[in-house]
Amino acid sequence: MSHLTCGFIGLGLIGGSIARALKENIPDVKIIATDINEKTLLLAQKEAVADSISSAIDETFAECDYIFLCAPVKRNDGNLAAVKKVMKPGCLLTDVGSVKTGIHRAVREAGLKDCFIGGHPMAGSERVGFANSKAALLENAYYILTPTASVSEAQVASYRDLVAAMRAIPLVLDYKRHDYVTAAISHLPHVVAAALVNLVHDSDSEDGIMKMVAAGGFKDITRIASSQAVMWQQICLSNHANISSLLSDYITVLTSFKEELDEKNESALYDRFENARLYRDSFINASSGPIKRSHSISVEIADKSGSLAHITTLLAKYNLSIKNIGITHNREADDGVLKVEFHDEPSMTKAAEILRKEGYDVSIRF
Repeated sequence: MSHLTCGFIGLGLIGGSIARALKENIPDVKIIATDINEKTLLLAQKEAVADSISSAIDETFAECDYIFLCAPVKRNDGNLAAVKKVMKPGCLLTDVGSVKTGIHRAVREAGLKDCFIGGHPMAGSERVGFANSKAALLENAYYILTPTASVSEAQVASYRDLVAAMRAIPLVLDYKRHDYVTAAISHLPHVVAAALVNLVHDSDSEDGIMKMVAAGGFKDITRIASSQAVMWQQICLSNHANISSLLSDYITVLTSFKEELDEKNESALYDRFENARLYRDSFINASSGPIKRSHSISVEIADKSGSLAHITTLLAKYNLSIKNIGITHNREADDGVLKVEFHDEPSMTKAAEILRKEGYDVSIRF
């Protein structure tokens, strides 16, 4: 993959992280970038992430083998028209959005379906912008590809190889299936979390006793409600049909749950909790019991031989017992690629302190 040229339309957290991952893992790659923020472009050039910068989508991008659309979704239509004018034959166009139906429709209308493969790196952070981008954000994260029916198998294979070279995990899905899947496992949970937080807010007493004692399970299932409001507003509007359909199903489930609760139906209530427990525990890297307070840290580590061993050896040196450890593949809500769980909060806090002194980027998760 040497002598590869990649263009970036927008260079925020995700675009910047992809660009950094390309630079770190592919020899001789050339990065061309444009962004509405001039300071971002200058920083990218200063840090040797961008080899060439431009204030607009112009002929500078004509040499690109790949062009990544990383600007906000609302700007895609205008950007597609500009990109179409400068793309060379054989250039592959992709994006990084978490909803795919809209961009596939726009690409089709723009006459670019023969060269488009949608992309969704399932990674993210509460910190935004190019300044917070890092190549490690993509390591071991699922990177979903949604090719149009018009692109060749060779193009899909080439993009898969590129994603793998960035140390992410490529997964090819039909774009409609992608939007339904992400509505269920990502978008609907944000709706539910926001609704539950707002319910507690509206139900709390003037002295705020609910807020004061909220911890454990409540924090576990509502942490994602701290995400950016504008981003989730736009996701809901972009994937409204799938979210609405699943929300309707969820409301039906809750209604049935309420009926069983009102009837004090012991067996039905037991089955609901037991079935949920068994399915939840079947997830990869799931804990051995129902969702509860977790004394965990997320750690950024390089995906190379010895990295994991260094962490475990270091913690063992200080007699810290690890309860559970695993790689985080879906990184939309976790900062670190490695999740380490401890038996109690003091052990977790001490581990975070030790690893930070060793230069690791550590986030504490409750």
